Amino acid sequence: MNRLSVAGVVLTLVGIAGYAVGTSVAYPGRSVSVTAVMVGLTVAAVGHATPTEDTP
Repeated sequence: MNRLSVAGVVLTLVGIAGYAVGTSVAYPGRSVSVTAVMVGLTVAAVGHATPTEDTP
């Protein structure tokens, strides 16, 4: 796994943990956890993608 994939997985896990805590405790900025999950999944997918044949 490359660093981008690992960063995406870590961001996703942090977002899920933040969301889980946010379901029981109201804290400012808890909506950011949903954004962290979406961005984390995107970054993990981009990091996991293989380059096309045209890429040098």
